[in-house]
Amino acid sequence: MPAQEIHVVTGAFGYSGKYIAARLLRAGHRVRTLTNAIGRPNPFGDQVEARPFHFTDQAKLVESLRGAAVFYNTYWVRFNHGDFSHAAAVDNTLKLFEASKEAGVGRVVHVSITNPSEASPLEYFRGKALLERVLAESGLSHAILRPTVLFGKEDILINNIAWCLRWLPVFGVFGDGQYRLQPIYVDDLAELAVKQGREGANAIVDAIGPETFTYRDLVQEIGTIIGKPRPVISVPPSLGYASGWLIGKFTGDVVITREEIKGLMQDLLCTNSPPAGSTRLTDWARANATTLGQHYASELARRRNRQEPCTELVGR
Repeated sequence: MPAQEIHVVTGAFGYSGKYIAARLLRAGHRVRTLTNAIGRPNPFGDQVEARPFHFTDQAKLVESLRGAAVFYNTYWVRFNHGDFSHAAAVDNTLKLFEASKEAGVGRVVHVSITNPSEASPLEYFRGKALLERVLAESGLSHAILRPTVLFGKEDILINNIAWCLRWLPVFGVFGDGQYRLQPIYVDDLAELAVKQGREGANAIVDAIGPETFTYRDLVQEIGTIIGKPRPVISVPPSLGYASGWLIGKFTGDVVITREEIKGLMQDLLCTNSPPAGSTRLTDWARANATTLGQHYASELARRRNRQEPCTELVGR
């Protein structure tokens, strides 16, 4: 019997990486994860070997990737903070690509973002574009997946929109709210990642879901589905940011950043590509309407507390 292929995925104790790891295990692969959360409970028991990110020791990083048929990279940070930054995430991802090449990894499946550009004034989109170019120039067999917004049980954005609708009398959208989003179910992204891991040709795929919403319509849909329809009002982006900042002070989190508001309003979370996922956000939300938004999901809490499961939602 041939030996099981080793597949390495970042963050198997977190969000999207956990769904990728689960699909790899069902496919019969041997799975290893690279993680910053070695102390977090392993949802897979002894089925998934965990190794820390050795960003300060390239030789150890190479060894963690050696023998991998496919490396699935979901590593990134959402915003700059005292504990982490986009610049550091770019630097660390470059180390992962370099280590993949040195370790002889067969293929890299890399999660990026829709509409990246090295000319973008937004550091998030600029950093993602730089990484795409470096990977494309590396000589590694690769697939680049470009999702917009993910939704699922451990989701933050959709959950916290629902939380605001449950606890606030009105919901403010930045400007006219007519900028668009195409959310994809996290397990659809995982299915796409594993499928691309089996391919041989280099590819770039816009990983979008089957529904397109304006931001205003998305908020109204969620409010209706959870039984909390609220007046949706237009507010200047500066006032919307200030409101998010106040909620962040209450919850101990970063709710929204100025760059995220600009990315939304520039319509960067929408493409003209055909859907890559089949799960409709509205169907998923209806199936989870009783629990969606019941508790606030904190990005900072998940990053700071590496001992708690990623599914833990905090605050209220």
